[in-house]
Amino acid sequence: MSTTKETKAAAPEPVPEYVTQCRLSIPDAVRIPLASSTALLIGFTLGVSQGIKTAGMRFRAEHAHKLPTTKMGWYFYHKSKNYNSIWGGAKEGARMGAKICFWTTAMFGIEHMFDAYRGTADIFNTVTACVTVAGAFSLWNRFSLPMAARTTKTALVVGLAYGGLQDVAGIVRGRPIGYVEFLKRRVGGLEKTADEKQKERVI
Repeated sequence: MSTTKETKAAAPEPVPEYVTQCRLSIPDAVRIPLASSTALLIGFTLGVSQGIKTAGMRFRAEHAHKLPTTKMGWYFYHKSKNYNSIWGGAKEGARMGAKICFWTTAMFGIEHMFDAYRGTADIFNTVTACVTVAGAFSLWNRFSLPMAARTTKTALVVGLAYGGLQDVAGIVRGRPIGYVEFLKRRVGGLEKTADEKQKERVI
């Protein structure tokens, strides 16, 4: 009786499906919003930093011809400058955060769309999503042809690196990768054919 209880207690818990089926072992309903939120936060932080500097320099340039001459005047000058810098930083942070969040969400959304369409999540879908977003980004900003080509090359490198890391993590966790499974079947078929030929020779 005690042995049965110990066996039941020692039985491993079933692994959740998302651990072996989803990219980075994170469900898509969580992974995509998480990536978008992270992009929004990073974009907002960078935008605030840049916006504060730009607004501060603009304020100094606009008031360079009418600098205060009294202590009270300098107090209000710096107070106004700080207010304008903070407001400018907030506006630039919101603008840059929204922009980075939009393009990041587009990339992850397209990647997920290709995952669902092809029935497998691998590096090819990631590269396709990155290159597609790079092309749309270049068109939106009206880049010149050399600049668009440079942007696409960068997206290709990022897609290969990020997609490759996801595939490696998936293989380690037992997630089926399309081209890996194809190669396994191919190699397995070749080995089976070789064994059959060897048996025929023996017979």
